[in-house]
Amino acid sequence: MTLRLFLSFFTLFMGLTSLNAQTEQDSITLRKLYDISLMQGKSYEWLRTLTKDIGPRLSGSEGAEKAVQWAKKELETLQLDSVWLQPVMVPKWTRGAAETAYFTTTDSAKTTVPICALGGSVATAENGLSAKVIEVQGIEDLERYGKDQLKGKLVFYNRPMQADLIETFNAYGNAVDQRGAGAMEAAKYGAVGVIVRSMNLRQDDFPHTGAMSYGDLPDEQRIPAAAISTNGANLLSKTLKENPETQFYYKMSCENHEDVKSYNVIGQITGSESPEKYMVVGGHMDSWDLGEGAQDDGAGIVQSMEVLRLMKASNYKPKHSIRAVLYMNEENGLRGGTTYAEEAKKQNQKHIFALESDSGGFTPRGFSFDASDANVQQVLEWKELFKPYLIHYFEKGHSGADIGPLEGEGIVLAGLRPDSQRYFDYHHAANDTFEVVNRRELELGAAAMASLVYLFDRYGVK
Repeated sequence: MTLRLFLSFFTLFMGLTSLNAQTEQDSITLRKLYDISLMQGKSYEWLRTLTKDIGPRLSGSEGAEKAVQWAKKELETLQLDSVWLQPVMVPKWTRGAAETAYFTTTDSAKTTVPICALGGSVATAENGLSAKVIEVQGIEDLERYGKDQLKGKLVFYNRPMQADLIETFNAYGNAVDQRGAGAMEAAKYGAVGVIVRSMNLRQDDFPHTGAMSYGDLPDEQRIPAAAISTNGANLLSKTLKENPETQFYYKMSCENHEDVKSYNVIGQITGSESPEKYMVVGGHMDSWDLGEGAQDDGAGIVQSMEVLRLMKASNYKPKHSIRAVLYMNEENGLRGGTTYAEEAKKQNQKHIFALESDSGGFTPRGFSFDASDANVQQVLEWKELFKPYLIHYFEKGHSGADIGPLEGEGIVLAGLRPDSQRYFDYHHAANDTFEVVNRRELELGAAAMASLVYLFDRYGVK
């Protein structure tokens, strides 16, 4: 064997030995993070307090402000390098008294159905609103009827989420424009109100709220908008086919107010080698007012807090500064995420990685990435490390609404992707409570997030 050939083999051998040692160390670290989360985790009990002791946390509400103070106090107990509140001006909308709704046919019998006002909607008149109903299958359907048929009517948007789509967020995306812009578009045709089929794949009696917008419509042209449960929508649709003259009545007392001050809550472990480079993990503090905001997004909040706790508990010293950012106002304004990104830009802060959990606390399947091909390829090289934990999904795609404003050259944006099949059963509805979150699934998600943060901290971005 020539000396040159020997040196080549020796170099290759040493390289493989070094690589194997790195992989072994990474495997040990991930195992430690999972062990601590599953055996000594705090995320589930944090969630119990957030949902049961505080409850709903709509921006501008008393619950939201209680959650801010609670999160700050809990992060301080972790003995992080710094914890602070970042002021954010947020919209305030209140639901008022519980909504009522029923429809009548030619025999005048009243059939009560479950509805709820959509977030941002104006109220009906004090005595409620009654009108004949036109059922449509989406915004594009309005033109088919035109002003002649829609003026003075109540528009009933009844296009369901597509049950044949395995990725339920795609099904949601294909239907949610009815909720978001349905009132604005129907008002242009002279409609007096809208009822929207709930964004829910399950057939049940829970109406699902969510944000809607009037765009630049003048106040006097804004019409009340409500969601109806899927069972209610099916019954109304069936009745309309049998009795086209059906009248629908509903009463809502919701109200929009002036913006109020709230806060993002931020906790930081300062980096040991590159403290001027930041990695973020987060979710949104606010929730809709009907339930307890457990899956959306209490789970993401406590998982993000747990990531920092796992770093401390495992005695891992990150190279980069790692922040948990608990955003305010994702649901009806995205003010928290926007404010955080604006302040980071003003302060010339270099963010290299951001991870969001806002898809529920279900069994983690993997992550989606808004990142360069080189960074996605790096993640694929870590697949074997995640294999023992049944994490298999690593794809390009949407990361998260709150971290979206950080997008720019050189940053990796990632979103935790749990199993999504049950998520929309609870999304924005009164049944989104602590009881529907499984402790083990929640803790597995926190460990998966901490593992990804660790790997990007150790190896950086490409």
